[in-house]
Amino acid sequence: MHGWLILDKPRGLGSTQAVSAVKRALRQAGEPKTKVGHGGTLDPLAEGVLPIALGEATKLAGRMLDASKIYEFTIGFGLQTDTLDMEGEVVARSEVLPTLAEVEAILARFTGPIEQVPPAYSAILIDGQRAYDLARAGQVVEMKTRSVTVFSLEIHHTGAGRDGRLTEITITAHVSKGTYIRSLARDIALALGTVGHVTMLRRTKAGPFMLESAISLDNLADAANDRSIAQLLLPLTAGLDDIPAFAVTADQAAALQQGRTLTGTAATTGLHLAILGEIPVALVEADDHVIRVVRGFNLMSKEEDR
Repeated sequence: MHGWLILDKPRGLGSTQAVSAVKRALRQAGEPKTKVGHGGTLDPLAEGVLPIALGEATKLAGRMLDASKIYEFTIGFGLQTDTLDMEGEVVARSEVLPTLAEVEAILARFTGPIEQVPPAYSAILIDGQRAYDLARAGQVVEMKTRSVTVFSLEIHHTGAGRDGRLTEITITAHVSKGTYIRSLARDIALALGTVGHVTMLRRTKAGPFMLESAISLDNLADAANDRSIAQLLLPLTAGLDDIPAFAVTADQAAALQQGRTLTGTAATTGLHLAILGEIPVALVEADDHVIRVVRGFNLMSKEEDR
């Protein structure tokens, strides 16, 4: 099995646990042992789109990590926690509640290229250890500022408090890789003269994959019982919808599978998906009539053996 299962990850489940759930479902369905990986960590308290790569699609998981994401998140005003979400201990309080107009005015400051400090409770490695392990051990964790891009912020819902001031607000954010929504929520609240934390986080899009194509764990379990998981699988190429196809001959495909370059072949400069008929052969980079393999797929022999 080579392709993508797009999970609608429930709250409380870690990304690694989601991978384990898929492996169990594959075993239950009687499928052959298959390599499984995820295309981008989603916090246990977050919900939504989690691409799960199977077989040769796992070679594209890195591209999924680099893809932009869309999230819906709610900022609860007045409390800040050490984890910047509902899981942590309260570390700051404020009586200040913003108005809708104040939030609307401040969002432009957080759109475009911005600098942010990731949460101490994150999976970032510090001297070989996860930041969240150090933080949970009571150590002071100094997180380095990173550059990210927020493509857009759109207000969706508000929770009215006293005198028209907001107790919470829900925002949709389209962001680049590496953006921490919890940090974004913290910084928006601070810019409004108050504190805040994330009370709801849902990923609605990861790269080309959208919530509409995601399945629940119950759907997955039903498919495992019916031995129909293959019907839920999106093709490997579904993760490459932004890459132009480049048709190759059987001889060229064989050369690419051996890691050899193709010369004297006309192709526009940039990344392409080399295909033989309907079979993905490799991701290739074309430059000055030279085509080099970026990532090869071992699918040709598997197709021919069928």
